[in-house]
Order: sequence, then C-alpha cells, then structure tokens
Amino acid sequence: MPNAHTPPEEIDPVRARRAQVAKWTLLANRVGYLFVALAMALFVIAFAVGFSALMANLVIISFVIGCVLLAPSIIVGYAVKAAERDDRERGF
Repeated sequence: MPNAHTPPEEIDPVRARRAQVAKWTLLANRVGYLFVALAMALFVIAFAVGFSALMANLVIISFVIGCVLLAPSIIVGYAVKAAERDDRERGF
C-alpha cells in the first residue's frame, strides 16, 4: 500500500495509447467477422431460395465490409502484440 511519500505510478502514454488501439482493433475484428458470417449466411439462404440481384448485392456488400474491417484490424492487432512482447522482453 503506497504511503503519502510514495509518488503515484506514472501512466506511460505510449502504453495507454497502445491499449486503446488494441481495444478498437478487437472491436473491428469482431464486427468484421460478424459481417463475414452474415455474408456466408446470406449466401446459404440465397442458394436455398434462389439467387436474386438483391441477395447477390447483400452478400457482396457484407463480405466487402467484413474484409475492409478485418484486413487492417488483423495487421494492427499483430503490431500491438509484437510491441507489447518487445516491451516485456526489454523489461519495460
């Protein structure tokens, strides 16, 4: 338990920003996979019922949204994990 003479622990702004980026990356990952799952479900429904222009467009749009969200979020997520691992290895 810190006493009155112990300075408060400083919050590293880089690590705080990295945590914030990791949080947004996780959210983008989840939403991206949700859109890919939606595209797959719409494709199966369209395959069973019969393809129409509307269903084809919905499948394509949901898949593109999923890919647009997933591509950068996966890359940034790996970058955040690598930076955290590097900090641990260096003792920061």
